[in-house]
Amino acid sequence: MMDILVRRATLHDVDALQVIGRQTFAETFSSGNSEENMRQYLEESFSIEKLTAELSDENAEFYFALINSRVVGYLKLNFGASQTELKDHKAVEIERIYVLHEFHGKKVGQALYETALQISRQKKAEYVWLGVWEENPRAIHFYKKNGFVEFDKHIFKLGDDEQTDIMMKLQLT
Repeated sequence: MMDILVRRATLHDVDALQVIGRQTFAETFSSGNSEENMRQYLEESFSIEKLTAELSDENAEFYFALINSRVVGYLKLNFGASQTELKDHKAVEIERIYVLHEFHGKKVGQALYETALQISRQKKAEYVWLGVWEENPRAIHFYKKNGFVEFDKHIFKLGDDEQTDIMMKLQLT
């Protein structure tokens, strides 16, 4: 088994965040989306400017998963007003957990998930929530296995394509 180190990402990590963000998103969603929509989303959502703003947000935190000093996955958490939807100060949003395809099944996602729970408990959150694409059964299964339940749906725009995300939450208290 490989040792997985999870550490918080800082502004100094913006270039590495852009690389891992673009690569993992493309690996996860390219097959189910048009090339044009993917290109547009990757350029807008993973620009250095946008990532710098997100890394500078006091209500958001990024964490890298590293194996042998290589970034193989990452996590983004949102708190309070920085949450994409609920904006509930009693909650933490897991906006992103992504792992390089070659490291799927190696407990990297689980390590990032456990980090998210640990931070949520430190922040005394009552629950953790997230949105997951309805056409991503692997992720849905992962969250259900970890105790999340569906509570709503919302629309996620990828380029000009409106997609449905299943909103899921895990009660902590």
